[in-house]
Amino acid sequence: MSPFSRRHFLQTTLAAALLAAPAFAQDKKNQDKKNQGKKNQDQKKKKRAERPEFQPVEDVAGLPRVLLIGDSISIGYHLAVREALAGKANVHRPPTNCGPTTTGVEQIDTWLGEGKWDVIHFNFGLHDLKYVNDQGQNVDPSKGHPQVSLANYEKNLESLVARLKKTGAKLIFATTTPVPEGSSARRFGDERKYNDAALAVMKQHGVAIDDLHALALPKLKEIQLPANVHFKPAGSKLLGQQVAEEISKALGS
Repeated sequence: MSPFSRRHFLQTTLAAALLAAPAFAQDKKNQDKKNQGKKNQDQKKKKRAERPEFQPVEDVAGLPRVLLIGDSISIGYHLAVREALAGKANVHRPPTNCGPTTTGVEQIDTWLGEGKWDVIHFNFGLHDLKYVNDQGQNVDPSKGHPQVSLANYEKNLESLVARLKKTGAKLIFATTTPVPEGSSARRFGDERKYNDAALAVMKQHGVAIDDLHALALPKLKEIQLPANVHFKPAGSKLLGQQVAEEISKALGS
């Protein structure tokens, strides 16, 4: 190779490398971001799996089996229910936040499993009425739409109740707890119309009601976090006590 050719080759190679460098750096940045995202997800899954609410329950022979289905509100009161019903019932829940009715329709068979259930206490609502954009990301109500429309919420509940009734268990629907002013991605008071739709479905199918909304509403300043749908520990305990009482009634104990 002549000196000119060699020089031209080196210049061309260097130019190509310089042009490729930003793209390579961006690719590496994207891959690092992807790897970090996966690591964060894995850590969240591990932390979630370690939560006492999600630990498998070893049934005590001879006791009725109870299944709680619901979102983070039910996760919050789950241990209080389990404690209140200790020695009276084996209390289980799916090891996850059950989210909106759309997830319920998809996952209900997995959550029910193969065992027999005596009582199933369930709720959907707060994740249905929250506002999202077209990518499914939480947004201010002025910039999005409910994750599940009221019409689809009612339709999904119809499907879920039909499936739950096939188990032969006694069913209890818990009304959705209040959405306070300033709550992220939710509109104050929206739970009322979702509860109205749910109550109509439950009445039609003869499903018992655990009115957690009515229980919590007059005590929100004391038991609910400010501008947040979640509850303080005392609030979760209060909800759990009523849930346990309603389940005890259903069990006849």
